[in-house]
Amino acid sequence: MAFLYALWKEALLAHTFWLLTALVIALVASRFDTSSEPRLRPLGFFLSMHVLSLLGAAALVVSGSSFVDEIRIPAAVFGGVAFVGAAAVLLFHVVLPRLRLHAPRIVEDVTVAIFSVVTAVTITSRAGINLSGLIATSAVLTAILGFSLQDVIGNIAGGLALQLDNSIEVGDRIKVNDVSGRVVEIRWRYTAIETGNWETVLVPNNVLMKSQVTVFGRRQGKPSYLRRVIHFNVDFRYQPSDVIDVVRDAVKNAKMPFVAEDPAPSCVLLDLGESYGRYALRYWLTDLDMDTPTDSDVRTRIFFALERAGMHLAIPAASVLVTEEASRAAQKHAKRLSRRKHLLEMVPLFQALSEAERTELAEQLKYAPFTRGEIIAHQGDAEQHCLYLVEDGTAAVRISENGRQLPVKKLGPGSFFGEMSLLTGTPRLATVVAETDVECFRLEKGPFQRVIEKRPELARELAAVLAQRAEELRAAREGVDVASEAAPSVVKAERDLFDRIRNFFELGAP
Repeated sequence: MAFLYALWKEALLAHTFWLLTALVIALVASRFDTSSEPRLRPLGFFLSMHVLSLLGAAALVVSGSSFVDEIRIPAAVFGGVAFVGAAAVLLFHVVLPRLRLHAPRIVEDVTVAIFSVVTAVTITSRAGINLSGLIATSAVLTAILGFSLQDVIGNIAGGLALQLDNSIEVGDRIKVNDVSGRVVEIRWRYTAIETGNWETVLVPNNVLMKSQVTVFGRRQGKPSYLRRVIHFNVDFRYQPSDVIDVVRDAVKNAKMPFVAEDPAPSCVLLDLGESYGRYALRYWLTDLDMDTPTDSDVRTRIFFALERAGMHLAIPAASVLVTEEASRAAQKHAKRLSRRKHLLEMVPLFQALSEAERTELAEQLKYAPFTRGEIIAHQGDAEQHCLYLVEDGTAAVRISENGRQLPVKKLGPGSFFGEMSLLTGTPRLATVVAETDVECFRLEKGPFQRVIEKRPELARELAAVLAQRAEELRAAREGVDVASEAAPSVVKAERDLFDRIRNFFELGAP
Protein backbone atom coordinates (compact mmCIF):
# COMPACT_ATOMS: atom_id res chain seq x y z
CA MET A 1 0.00 0.00 0.00
CA ALA A 2 2.84 2.39 0.81
CA PHE A 3 4.28 1.91 -2.70
CA LEU A 4 0.93 2.53 -4.41
CA TYR A 5 0.34 5.63 -2.32
CA ALA A 6 3.83 6.91 -3.15
CA LEU A 7 3.21 6.16 -6.85
CA TRP A 8 -0.06 8.13 -6.70
CA LYS A 9 1.70 11.11 -5.08
CA GLU A 10 4.48 11.03 -7.67
CA ALA A 11 1.93 10.93 -10.51
CA LEU A 12 0.28 14.05 -9.10
CA LEU A 13 3.61 15.82 -8.73
CA ALA A 14 4.67 14.90 -12.27
CA HIS A 15 1.37 16.07 -13.78
CA THR A 16 0.59 12.64 -15.14
CA PHE A 17 -2.57 14.03 -16.70
CA TRP A 18 -0.20 14.57 -19.62
CA LEU A 19 0.05 10.82 -19.80
CA LEU A 20 -3.71 10.32 -19.83
CA THR A 21 -4.22 13.14 -22.35
CA ALA A 22 -1.53 11.68 -24.60
CA LEU A 23 -3.17 8.27 -24.52
CA VAL A 24 -6.60 9.65 -25.43
CA ILE A 25 -5.19 11.80 -28.24
CA ALA A 26 -3.18 8.90 -29.64
CA LEU A 27 -6.19 6.58 -29.63
CA VAL A 28 -8.43 9.17 -31.31
CA ALA A 29 -5.79 9.95 -33.94
CA SER A 30 -5.17 6.29 -34.73
CA ARG A 31 -8.90 5.78 -35.37
CA PHE A 32 -9.15 8.73 -37.75
CA ASP A 33 -5.94 8.21 -39.71
CA THR A 34 -3.96 4.97 -39.99
CA SER A 35 -0.99 6.92 -41.36
CA SER A 36 -0.39 8.23 -37.82
CA GLU A 37 0.75 4.79 -36.62
CA PRO A 38 4.46 5.46 -37.24
CA ARG A 39 4.13 8.60 -35.11
CA LEU A 40 2.85 6.51 -32.18
CA ARG A 41 6.16 4.68 -31.87
CA PRO A 42 8.23 7.58 -30.47
CA LEU A 43 5.18 8.62 -28.46
CA GLY A 44 5.03 5.16 -26.93
CA PHE A 45 8.72 5.35 -26.07
CA PHE A 46 8.37 8.62 -24.10
CA LEU A 47 5.24 7.39 -22.35
CA SER A 48 7.03 4.21 -21.31
CA MET A 49 10.00 6.20 -19.99
CA HIS A 50 7.59 8.44 -18.08
CA VAL A 51 5.95 5.44 -16.40
CA LEU A 52 9.31 3.84 -15.58
CA SER A 53 10.53 7.12 -14.04
CA LEU A 54 7.41 7.31 -11.87
CA LEU A 55 7.90 3.75 -10.67
CA GLY A 56 11.54 4.52 -9.85
CA ALA A 57 10.60 7.71 -7.95
CA ALA A 58 7.92 5.85 -5.93
CA ALA A 59 10.41 3.12 -5.02
CA LEU A 60 12.96 5.71 -3.83
CA VAL A 61 10.31 7.46 -1.72
CA VAL A 62 9.36 4.20 0.00
CA SER A 63 13.02 3.38 0.66
CA GLY A 64 13.67 6.89 2.06
CA SER A 65 16.38 7.73 -0.48
CA SER A 66 17.40 11.37 -1.00
CA PHE A 67 17.87 10.96 -4.79
CA VAL A 68 14.14 11.03 -5.54
CA ASP A 69 14.35 14.58 -7.02
CA GLU A 70 16.81 13.36 -9.67
CA ILE A 71 14.14 10.89 -10.89
CA ARG A 72 11.19 13.26 -10.74
CA ILE A 73 12.71 15.69 -13.26
CA PRO A 74 13.16 13.06 -16.05
CA ALA A 75 9.61 11.84 -15.37
CA ALA A 76 8.24 15.34 -15.97
CA VAL A 77 10.40 15.82 -19.08
CA PHE A 78 9.30 12.51 -20.62
CA GLY A 79 5.66 13.31 -19.87
CA GLY A 80 5.92 16.76 -21.44
CA VAL A 81 7.59 15.47 -24.60
CA ALA A 82 4.97 12.72 -24.86
CA PHE A 83 2.24 15.34 -24.68
CA VAL A 84 3.88 17.36 -27.46
CA GLY A 85 4.07 14.28 -29.70
CA ALA A 86 0.45 13.33 -29.06
CA ALA A 87 -0.75 16.88 -29.71
CA ALA A 88 1.17 16.89 -33.01
CA VAL A 89 -0.49 13.64 -34.07
CA LEU A 90 -3.91 15.13 -33.35
CA LEU A 91 -3.11 18.40 -35.15
CA PHE A 92 -1.40 17.05 -38.29
CA HIS A 93 -3.37 13.84 -38.78
CA VAL A 94 -6.86 14.72 -37.58
CA VAL A 95 -7.53 18.48 -37.37
CA LEU A 96 -5.70 19.73 -40.48
CA PRO A 97 -6.99 16.95 -42.81
CA ARG A 98 -10.52 17.81 -41.66
CA LEU A 99 -9.84 21.39 -42.76
CA ARG A 100 -8.46 20.04 -46.08
CA LEU A 101 -4.98 21.22 -45.20
CA HIS A 102 -2.10 18.81 -45.67
CA ALA A 103 1.17 19.92 -44.13
CA PRO A 104 4.40 18.32 -45.43
CA ARG A 105 5.86 15.68 -43.17
CA ILE A 106 9.03 17.66 -42.63
CA VAL A 107 6.96 20.49 -41.12
CA GLU A 108 5.54 18.04 -38.60
CA ASP A 109 9.00 16.67 -37.78
CA VAL A 110 10.55 20.10 -37.24
CA THR A 111 7.56 21.38 -35.24
CA VAL A 112 7.66 18.38 -32.89
CA ALA A 113 11.42 18.70 -32.46
CA ILE A 114 11.28 22.43 -31.63
CA PHE A 115 8.40 22.16 -29.15
CA SER A 116 9.95 19.08 -27.55
CA VAL A 117 13.18 20.99 -26.91
CA VAL A 118 11.29 24.03 -25.58
CA THR A 119 9.20 21.81 -23.27
CA ALA A 120 12.27 19.97 -21.93
CA VAL A 121 14.17 23.23 -21.30
CA THR A 122 11.15 24.82 -19.60
CA ILE A 123 10.58 21.88 -17.25
CA THR A 124 14.23 21.58 -16.26
CA SER A 125 14.51 25.35 -15.75
CA ARG A 126 11.52 25.35 -13.42
CA ALA A 127 13.15 22.51 -11.52
CA GLY A 128 16.15 24.77 -10.81
CA ILE A 129 18.58 23.47 -13.44
CA ASN A 130 20.25 26.34 -15.35
CA LEU A 131 20.89 24.86 -18.81
CA SER A 132 21.80 28.20 -20.38
CA GLY A 133 24.77 28.57 -18.07
CA LEU A 134 25.86 25.04 -18.80
CA ILE A 135 25.78 25.64 -22.54
CA ALA A 136 27.52 29.02 -22.27
CA THR A 137 30.42 27.54 -20.31
CA SER A 138 30.82 24.65 -22.75
CA ALA A 139 32.10 26.56 -25.79
CA VAL A 140 34.28 23.69 -26.96
CA LEU A 141 31.41 21.21 -26.72
CA THR A 142 29.16 23.62 -28.62
CA ALA A 143 31.71 23.98 -31.45
CA ILE A 144 32.13 20.22 -31.71
CA LEU A 145 28.39 19.65 -31.84
CA GLY A 146 27.91 22.39 -34.44
CA PHE A 147 30.64 20.97 -36.67
CA SER A 148 29.30 17.42 -36.30
CA LEU A 149 25.72 18.40 -37.07
CA GLN A 150 26.37 20.67 -40.03
CA ASP A 151 25.13 18.06 -42.52
CA VAL A 152 22.04 17.40 -40.41
CA ILE A 153 21.32 21.11 -40.12
CA GLY A 154 21.90 21.53 -43.87
CA ASN A 155 19.46 18.72 -44.63
CA ILE A 156 16.81 20.20 -42.36
CA ALA A 157 17.26 23.68 -43.83
CA GLY A 158 17.20 22.23 -47.34
CA GLY A 159 14.02 20.29 -46.68
CA LEU A 160 12.31 23.36 -45.23
CA ALA A 161 13.42 25.49 -48.19
CA LEU A 162 12.06 22.93 -50.67
CA GLN A 163 8.71 22.96 -48.91
CA LEU A 164 8.47 26.71 -48.45
CA ASP A 165 9.13 27.66 -52.09
CA ASN A 166 7.21 24.67 -53.53
CA SER A 167 10.05 23.98 -55.94
CA ILE A 168 9.59 20.23 -55.42
CA GLU A 169 6.38 18.62 -54.20
CA VAL A 170 5.31 15.09 -53.38
CA GLY A 171 4.08 13.50 -56.62
CA ASP A 172 6.47 15.41 -58.90
CA ARG A 173 8.47 13.47 -61.46
CA ILE A 174 12.05 14.74 -61.18
CA LYS A 175 15.60 14.00 -62.27
CA VAL A 176 18.59 14.83 -60.08
CA ASN A 177 22.04 13.74 -61.27
CA ASP A 178 21.49 10.19 -62.57
CA VAL A 179 18.35 9.49 -60.52
CA SER A 180 14.95 9.85 -62.20
CA GLY A 181 11.61 9.04 -60.61
CA ARG A 182 8.62 10.27 -58.64
CA VAL A 183 8.90 12.11 -55.29
CA VAL A 184 6.97 10.15 -52.67
CA GLU A 185 8.16 11.80 -49.46
CA ILE A 186 10.16 14.78 -48.21
CA ARG A 187 11.63 14.22 -44.74
CA TRP A 188 13.85 16.40 -42.55
CA ARG A 189 16.98 14.55 -43.73
CA TYR A 190 16.20 13.23 -47.22
CA THR A 191 13.78 13.18 -50.14
CA ALA A 192 12.53 9.74 -51.21
CA ILE A 193 12.31 9.11 -54.99
CA GLU A 194 10.70 5.99 -56.46
CA THR A 195 12.24 4.98 -59.79
CA GLY A 196 10.78 2.93 -62.63
CA ASN A 197 12.95 -0.03 -61.55
CA TRP A 198 10.90 -0.50 -58.35
CA GLU A 199 13.62 1.21 -56.29
CA THR A 200 13.42 3.96 -53.70
CA VAL A 201 16.40 6.32 -53.71
CA LEU A 202 16.98 8.51 -50.65
CA VAL A 203 18.59 11.77 -51.76
CA PRO A 204 19.89 14.05 -48.96
CA ASN A 205 18.17 17.42 -49.01
CA ASN A 206 21.44 19.36 -49.12
CA VAL A 207 22.33 17.45 -52.32
CA LEU A 208 19.05 18.63 -53.88
CA MET A 209 19.86 22.20 -52.86
CA LYS A 210 23.28 22.04 -54.52
CA SER A 211 22.32 20.12 -57.68
CA GLN A 212 20.38 20.99 -60.80
CA VAL A 213 16.97 19.36 -60.56
CA THR A 214 14.68 18.79 -63.55
CA VAL A 215 10.94 18.66 -62.81
CA PHE A 216 9.16 16.81 -65.61
CA GLY A 217 5.71 17.76 -66.88
CA ARG A 218 5.53 21.13 -65.12
CA ARG A 219 4.76 24.27 -67.08
CA GLN A 220 2.92 27.24 -65.68
CA GLY A 221 -0.72 27.28 -66.73
CA LYS A 222 -0.37 24.06 -68.75
CA PRO A 223 -1.41 20.42 -68.15
CA SER A 224 1.11 17.99 -66.71
CA TYR A 225 2.38 16.71 -70.07
CA LEU A 226 5.82 15.59 -71.19
CA ARG A 227 7.04 15.77 -74.77
CA ARG A 228 8.54 12.54 -76.06
CA VAL A 229 10.63 12.19 -79.22
CA ILE A 230 10.80 8.98 -81.27
CA HIS A 231 13.62 8.87 -83.84
CA PHE A 232 13.59 6.75 -87.00
CA ASN A 233 15.41 6.68 -90.34
CA VAL A 234 13.84 6.30 -93.80
CA ASP A 235 15.61 5.79 -97.11
CA PHE A 236 16.02 8.74 -99.54
CA ARG A 237 13.92 6.87 -102.11
CA TYR A 238 10.85 8.25 -100.35
CA GLN A 239 9.99 11.93 -100.42
CA PRO A 240 10.33 13.53 -96.96
CA SER A 241 6.95 15.27 -97.15
CA ASP A 242 5.25 11.93 -97.83
CA VAL A 243 7.05 10.25 -94.93
CA ILE A 244 6.08 13.09 -92.60
CA ASP A 245 2.41 12.97 -93.64
CA VAL A 246 2.14 9.18 -93.32
CA VAL A 247 3.73 8.96 -89.87
CA ARG A 248 2.06 12.07 -88.42
CA ASP A 249 -1.42 11.04 -89.57
CA ALA A 250 -0.97 7.46 -88.36
CA VAL A 251 -0.26 8.59 -84.78
CA LYS A 252 -2.55 11.62 -84.79
CA ASN A 253 -5.63 9.67 -85.93
CA ALA A 254 -4.97 6.63 -83.75
CA LYS A 255 -6.38 8.17 -80.51
CA MET A 256 -3.83 6.21 -78.49
CA PRO A 257 -3.98 6.03 -74.68
CA PHE A 258 -1.66 8.51 -72.94
CA VAL A 259 -1.02 10.44 -76.20
CA ALA A 260 -2.44 13.98 -76.06
CA GLU A 261 -4.66 15.17 -78.89
CA ASP A 262 -3.78 18.80 -78.14
CA PRO A 263 -0.95 19.60 -78.77
CA ALA A 264 -1.17 17.20 -81.70
CA PRO A 265 1.72 14.86 -82.59
CA SER A 266 4.11 16.20 -85.21
CA CYS A 267 6.79 14.73 -87.42
CA VAL A 268 9.92 16.56 -88.60
CA LEU A 269 13.00 15.84 -90.71
CA LEU A 270 15.97 16.35 -88.38
CA ASP A 271 18.96 15.58 -90.54
CA LEU A 272 20.16 14.17 -93.85
CA GLY A 273 22.43 11.17 -93.52
CA GLU A 274 24.53 9.37 -96.11
CA SER A 275 21.64 7.40 -97.55
CA TYR A 276 18.65 8.22 -95.40
CA GLY A 277 16.71 10.98 -93.74
CA ARG A 278 16.64 11.14 -89.94
CA TYR A 279 13.12 11.86 -88.70
CA ALA A 280 11.53 12.46 -85.30
CA LEU A 281 7.93 11.90 -84.25
CA ARG A 282 7.13 14.22 -81.34
CA TYR A 283 4.11 13.64 -79.13
CA TRP A 284 2.90 14.75 -75.69
CA LEU A 285 2.63 12.13 -72.96
CA THR A 286 -0.33 12.59 -70.59
CA ASP A 287 0.74 10.06 -67.92
CA LEU A 288 4.39 10.52 -66.98
CA ASP A 289 4.60 6.99 -65.53
CA MET A 290 3.71 5.41 -68.90
CA ASP A 291 6.66 6.76 -70.88
CA THR A 292 8.34 3.51 -71.99
CA PRO A 293 5.16 1.52 -72.84
CA THR A 294 3.71 4.46 -74.80
CA ASP A 295 6.98 4.96 -76.69
CA SER A 296 6.81 1.30 -77.68
CA ASP A 297 3.21 1.66 -78.93
CA VAL A 298 4.11 4.75 -80.95
CA ARG A 299 7.11 3.01 -82.56
CA THR A 300 4.84 0.11 -83.50
CA ARG A 301 2.35 2.49 -85.15
CA ILE A 302 5.19 4.13 -87.08
CA PHE A 303 6.45 0.78 -88.36
CA PHE A 304 3.04 -0.42 -89.53
CA ALA A 305 2.17 2.96 -91.08
CA LEU A 306 5.37 2.93 -93.14
CA GLU A 307 4.75 -0.67 -94.20
CA ARG A 308 1.24 0.16 -95.41
CA ALA A 309 2.61 3.09 -97.38
CA GLY A 310 5.25 0.91 -99.05
CA MET A 311 8.03 2.79 -97.25
CA HIS A 312 10.72 1.02 -95.29
CA LEU A 313 13.08 1.90 -92.50
CA ALA A 314 16.59 2.62 -93.75
CA ILE A 315 19.26 -0.04 -93.93
CA PRO A 316 22.74 1.14 -92.82
CA ALA A 317 24.80 2.25 -95.80
CA ALA A 318 27.60 -0.11 -94.82
CA SER A 319 25.37 -3.17 -95.18
CA VAL A 320 26.30 -5.66 -97.88
CA LEU A 321 23.38 -6.34 -100.22
CA VAL A 322 23.37 -9.64 -102.12
CA THR A 323 21.34 -9.60 -105.34
CA GLU A 324 18.98 -12.55 -105.73
CA GLU A 325 19.19 -14.73 -108.79
CA ALA A 326 16.50 -14.09 -111.35
CA SER A 327 15.01 -17.54 -110.91
CA ARG A 328 14.76 -17.20 -107.15
CA ALA A 329 13.19 -13.75 -107.46
CA ALA A 330 10.69 -15.13 -109.95
CA GLN A 331 9.79 -17.97 -107.59
CA LYS A 332 9.26 -15.56 -104.74
CA HIS A 333 7.07 -13.32 -106.90
CA ALA A 334 5.03 -16.28 -108.11
CA LYS A 335 4.47 -17.47 -104.54
CA ARG A 336 3.38 -14.01 -103.45
CA LEU A 337 1.05 -13.71 -106.44
CA SER A 338 -0.46 -17.13 -105.71
CA ARG A 339 -1.29 -16.07 -102.14
CA ARG A 340 -3.05 -12.96 -103.38
CA LYS A 341 -5.00 -14.78 -106.07
CA HIS A 342 -6.15 -17.30 -103.48
CA LEU A 343 -7.52 -14.46 -101.35
CA LEU A 344 -9.38 -13.02 -104.35
CA GLU A 345 -10.88 -16.41 -105.19
CA MET A 346 -12.37 -16.60 -101.67
CA VAL A 347 -14.40 -13.43 -102.34
CA PRO A 348 -17.75 -14.29 -104.01
CA LEU A 349 -17.69 -10.87 -105.63
CA PHE A 350 -14.74 -11.81 -107.84
CA GLN A 351 -15.92 -15.23 -108.97
CA ALA A 352 -17.39 -13.56 -112.08
CA LEU A 353 -13.89 -12.48 -113.09
CA SER A 354 -11.72 -14.46 -115.44
CA GLU A 355 -8.40 -15.96 -114.40
CA ALA A 356 -6.53 -13.20 -116.26
CA GLU A 357 -8.59 -10.48 -114.55
CA ARG A 358 -7.98 -11.95 -111.10
CA THR A 359 -4.27 -12.13 -111.87
CA GLU A 360 -4.28 -8.49 -112.92
CA LEU A 361 -5.99 -7.47 -109.66
CA ALA A 362 -3.64 -9.67 -107.60
CA GLU A 363 -0.69 -7.78 -109.07
CA GLN A 364 -2.21 -4.51 -107.83
CA LEU A 365 -3.07 -5.58 -104.27
CA LYS A 366 -1.20 -3.51 -101.68
CA TYR A 367 0.12 -5.04 -98.49
CA ALA A 368 -1.58 -3.25 -95.56
CA PRO A 369 -0.65 -4.54 -92.08
CA PHE A 370 -2.23 -3.12 -88.92
CA THR A 371 -1.12 -3.48 -85.33
CA ARG A 372 -3.43 -4.33 -82.43
CA GLY A 373 -5.77 -1.46 -81.60
CA GLU A 374 -5.44 0.37 -84.91
CA ILE A 375 -8.57 1.43 -86.77
CA ILE A 376 -8.60 -0.11 -90.25
CA ALA A 377 -11.75 1.64 -91.46
CA HIS A 378 -13.81 4.48 -89.94
CA GLN A 379 -17.58 4.51 -90.03
CA GLY A 380 -18.79 7.32 -92.28
CA ASP A 381 -15.51 7.62 -94.21
CA ALA A 382 -16.48 8.61 -97.76
CA GLU A 383 -12.99 9.02 -99.21
CA GLN A 384 -11.42 5.60 -98.80
CA HIS A 385 -12.83 3.61 -101.78
CA CYS A 386 -11.13 0.26 -101.32
CA LEU A 387 -11.72 -3.32 -100.28
CA TYR A 388 -9.70 -5.17 -97.64
CA LEU A 389 -8.89 -8.87 -97.68
CA VAL A 390 -7.76 -10.35 -94.35
CA GLU A 391 -4.99 -12.92 -94.64
CA ASP A 392 -4.10 -13.29 -90.97
CA GLY A 393 -5.27 -11.94 -87.61
CA THR A 394 -8.60 -10.90 -86.11
CA ALA A 395 -10.55 -7.66 -86.48
CA ALA A 396 -13.80 -6.46 -84.88
CA VAL A 397 -16.63 -4.72 -86.73
CA ARG A 398 -18.47 -2.06 -84.71
CA ILE A 399 -21.18 0.46 -85.47
CA SER A 400 -21.75 3.73 -83.66
CA GLU A 401 -25.28 4.45 -82.44
CA ASN A 402 -26.23 7.22 -80.04
CA GLY A 403 -22.63 7.72 -79.01
CA ARG A 404 -22.07 4.03 -78.22
CA GLN A 405 -19.88 1.50 -80.01
CA LEU A 406 -21.90 -1.68 -80.65
CA PRO A 407 -20.11 -4.90 -81.68
CA VAL A 408 -21.38 -6.49 -84.91
CA LYS A 409 -19.08 -9.39 -85.81
CA LYS A 410 -15.52 -10.67 -85.96
CA LEU A 411 -13.37 -10.92 -89.07
CA GLY A 412 -10.72 -13.62 -89.39
CA PRO A 413 -8.41 -15.00 -92.09
CA GLY A 414 -10.20 -15.16 -95.44
CA SER A 415 -12.67 -12.41 -94.54
CA PHE A 416 -13.18 -9.26 -96.57
CA PHE A 417 -14.97 -5.96 -96.13
CA GLY A 418 -15.47 -2.70 -97.99
CA GLU A 419 -17.03 -4.09 -101.19
CA MET A 420 -19.80 -1.44 -101.24
CA SER A 421 -17.24 1.32 -100.85
CA LEU A 422 -15.10 -0.12 -103.67
CA LEU A 423 -17.94 -0.57 -106.17
CA THR A 424 -20.37 2.27 -105.39
CA GLY A 425 -18.42 4.83 -103.35
CA THR A 426 -20.76 4.32 -100.36
CA PRO A 427 -19.36 5.74 -97.07
CA ARG A 428 -18.17 3.14 -94.61
CA LEU A 429 -21.12 1.60 -92.78
CA ALA A 430 -19.07 0.42 -89.78
CA THR A 431 -15.76 0.83 -88.01
CA VAL A 432 -13.25 -2.03 -88.22
CA VAL A 433 -10.61 -2.29 -85.46
CA ALA A 434 -7.67 -4.71 -85.35
CA GLU A 435 -7.94 -6.93 -82.26
CA THR A 436 -4.58 -8.57 -83.01
CA ASP A 437 -1.85 -7.78 -85.48
CA VAL A 438 -3.69 -8.07 -88.80
CA GLU A 439 -2.17 -8.71 -92.22
CA CYS A 440 -4.41 -7.34 -94.97
CA PHE A 441 -4.26 -6.64 -98.65
CA ARG A 442 -5.97 -3.54 -99.99
CA LEU A 443 -7.63 -3.31 -103.42
CA GLU A 444 -8.22 0.29 -104.47
CA LYS A 445 -10.59 1.80 -107.01
CA GLY A 446 -7.95 2.57 -109.69
CA PRO A 447 -6.86 -1.02 -110.48
CA PHE A 448 -10.44 -2.29 -110.39
CA GLN A 449 -11.62 0.50 -112.69
CA ARG A 450 -9.13 -0.58 -115.35
CA VAL A 451 -10.61 -4.08 -115.22
CA ILE A 452 -14.24 -3.02 -115.38
CA GLU A 453 -13.59 -0.51 -118.18
CA LYS A 454 -12.29 -3.34 -120.34
CA ARG A 455 -15.44 -5.37 -119.66
CA PRO A 456 -18.35 -3.04 -118.70
CA GLU A 457 -20.80 -5.96 -118.59
CA LEU A 458 -19.16 -6.96 -115.29
CA ALA A 459 -21.17 -4.18 -113.66
CA ARG A 460 -24.40 -6.16 -114.00
CA GLU A 461 -22.86 -9.37 -112.64
CA LEU A 462 -21.29 -7.52 -109.71
CA ALA A 463 -24.60 -5.80 -108.94
CA ALA A 464 -26.35 -9.18 -108.86
CA VAL A 465 -23.78 -10.59 -106.41
CA LEU A 466 -24.00 -7.55 -104.14
CA ALA A 467 -27.79 -7.55 -104.15
CA GLN A 468 -27.98 -11.26 -103.37
CA ARG A 469 -25.39 -10.96 -100.59
CA ALA A 470 -27.22 -8.03 -99.01
CA GLU A 471 -30.54 -9.88 -99.15
CA GLU A 472 -29.05 -13.00 -97.59
CA LEU A 473 -27.66 -10.97 -94.73
CA ARG A 474 -31.03 -9.26 -94.22
CA ALA A 475 -32.88 -12.60 -94.26
CA ALA A 476 -30.42 -14.09 -91.78
CA ARG A 477 -30.95 -11.20 -89.37
CA GLU A 478 -34.75 -11.30 -89.68
CA GLY A 479 -35.12 -15.08 -89.91
CA VAL A 480 -37.06 -15.20 -93.20
CA ASP A 481 -36.84 -17.46 -96.26
CA VAL A 482 -34.83 -15.83 -99.06
CA ALA A 483 -36.41 -17.91 -101.85
CA SER A 484 -40.00 -17.11 -100.91
CA GLU A 485 -39.81 -13.43 -99.97
CA ALA A 486 -36.69 -11.95 -101.49
CA ALA A 487 -37.20 -12.10 -105.28
CA PRO A 488 -38.87 -8.66 -105.85
CA SER A 489 -36.56 -6.85 -103.46
CA VAL A 490 -33.45 -8.49 -104.96
CA VAL A 491 -34.41 -7.40 -108.46
CA LYS A 492 -35.01 -3.83 -107.34
CA ALA A 493 -31.76 -3.74 -105.32
CA GLU A 494 -29.81 -5.22 -108.26
CA ARG A 495 -31.13 -2.54 -110.62
CA ASP A 496 -30.25 0.21 -108.15
CA LEU A 497 -26.74 -1.18 -107.53
CA PHE A 498 -26.12 -1.55 -111.27
CA ASP A 499 -26.84 2.15 -111.82
CA ARG A 500 -24.66 3.16 -108.89
CA ILE A 501 -21.71 1.06 -110.09
CA ARG A 502 -21.89 2.51 -113.61
CA ASN A 503 -22.10 6.05 -112.27
CA PHE A 504 -19.25 5.54 -109.81
CA PHE A 505 -16.91 4.15 -112.48
CA GLU A 506 -18.29 6.54 -115.14
CA LEU A 507 -19.10 3.73 -117.55
CA GLY A 508 -21.80 5.65 -119.37
CA ALA A 509 -25.17 4.31 -120.60
CA PRO A 510 -25.49 0.53 -120.97
